[in-house]
Amino acid sequence: MTYDDEHHRFAFANMSVLNPDGVETDAVSKVGVNHVGYTFASAGELLDTYDRLKQAGITPYWRVHHGVTLSMYYRDPDGNRMEFQVDCCRNAGEARAFMHSEAFAANPVGVDIDADALLKQYRNGASENSLLAMPAGEPAQIPPEHGLL
Repeated sequence: MTYDDEHHRFAFANMSVLNPDGVETDAVSKVGVNHVGYTFASAGELLDTYDRLKQAGITPYWRVHHGVTLSMYYRDPDGNRMEFQVDCCRNAGEARAFMHSEAFAANPVGVDIDADALLKQYRNGASENSLLAMPAGEPAQIPPEHGLL
């Protein structure tokens, strides 16, 4: 859902789509805010932040390309989940179109990424478009730390 030019301000997940073999529980993590996202202006800015935090011993628990975003998920000291992301689509219309595509229906989570390999590409002068391109790969598995499954 959105209320402005952002492609999504809120996302609601049908857990039976993400985990068709799962069993519903009363777990608190199943209801409420899952995470807060912070959008960076470029893949380079996201990767610079990843590198700076990594040098300080802070690493993301999940690195994923969702199709609409290139994302890295962290936990803050209180255990809150934070998504640091960069948009992969040129505008909200392109993102909405992707989220209504067969590709998204077939893989709504995305694919895991190698952040260190992307950082190396960035440091070697890779273009923004190549950094934002969705890599081939098997659908990502949502990690237990993410609190959805």
